Amino acid sequence: MLFSIKGIVDSLGERADIPFGIALPDGSRLRNGDGEPRFTLVFRSDAALLGGFARGHIGLLEAYFDGSIDVEGDLRALFAAGLASDISRRVRPAVKVENDLLEWRRSNRSPAQAKANARAHYGLGEPFYRLWLDEPLKMYTCGYWPEGTFSLEQAQRNKIDHVCRKIRLSRGERFVDIGCGFGGFMFRAHETTGATGVGVNTTTEQVDWLRGEIARRGLKEQLAVREADFREVDAQFDKVVSIGVLEHAGRDQLAEVVRAHAAFLKPGGLGMLHFIGHVGRYDTELFIRKHVFPGGWIPSLADVIVEMERSGLEVIDVENLRRHYALTLDAWAERFERNWDAIRALDPARFDERFRRIWLTYLIGCAEMFRSPSGYTHLFQIVFGKGNVTPANYPMGRGFLYGG
Repeated sequence: MLFSIKGIVDSLGERADIPFGIALPDGSRLRNGDGEPRFTLVFRSDAALLGGFARGHIGLLEAYFDGSIDVEGDLRALFAAGLASDISRRVRPAVKVENDLLEWRRSNRSPAQAKANARAHYGLGEPFYRLWLDEPLKMYTCGYWPEGTFSLEQAQRNKIDHVCRKIRLSRGERFVDIGCGFGGFMFRAHETTGATGVGVNTTTEQVDWLRGEIARRGLKEQLAVREADFREVDAQFDKVVSIGVLEHAGRDQLAEVVRAHAAFLKPGGLGMLHFIGHVGRYDTELFIRKHVFPGGWIPSLADVIVEMERSGLEVIDVENLRRHYALTLDAWAERFERNWDAIRALDPARFDERFRRIWLTYLIGCAEMFRSPSGYTHLFQIVFGKGNVTPANYPMGRGFLYGG
């Protein structure tokens, strides 16, 4: 077994070009690369070793979650090395079967299952998210970090203002925010443009908090939130905003959710799809689907655009914010780590060491994924119109679009 492990270490080291170490259960250690190891994987049991051989990177991750593997040193360097080595693309057949079965079991075909999937992640409570998201907006989506942006709060304000410019949101118009979360977009958009809006959200915990916050701010005449699945809303709006929702729809629901965006939009209106997407068709990671976002599926940019065309939507502009998401995730991970003691104190049974390891893997691993030059996962913003856009309702130049 030692010979096999040494071969794997050498193979990973050649691809990753990061010095690292392996500590085995018998106390022996292996090192790769020159200089001090950036990190060391410490195997606490033979079962953890066997899990890595049998299930690849997901076996190693789950052993880390369970405490059968510890990481000494830089966790970020570990995930950067894993991405550089391409380990996540070499999926074992049994893991592929497990992933496919999980996608089928947690499909969002029914609104009830979609609600359960959303609550599993987003229903952890406002006090939890408040401890590591931006204040006061609590935007749990990619920020916008043009030069001169130095804080998460500024990046999230930038993102909302960027979206409002793109869809030309203005006073007198009414918008819908699909998957509105804690209402950050709604509050900021109303404050800066004077537009009024409705949020749609399936997560009871977020809806209850947001209704109270709208009332506290005295905005019940301007803003509202509906606890509903997108399939249960039949109104039309001047502008449609969907920030970080499409990747939760699921493979079978992609066409349906895009058609809903078209149905929400009045003829001649404008909308925004902001979503994580692949360049090319790839399976969604088992780690994400099993431990972070049940029911999630990352579509390809091409498939989304095809469905938009089929739904009668005209694509006006596409922007890739991949690099911006790496910085956003960096900020979230730093705050999560810094405030871990306060997070754990909220509910020690729920927010335990296993939870901490899963969420750090999610936040730090995704940051490195979006940062990786060899990655295929991106963050797209698509501006779309319903019916052909004319110079009368959208400028011919792009100076206004990227001027902020």
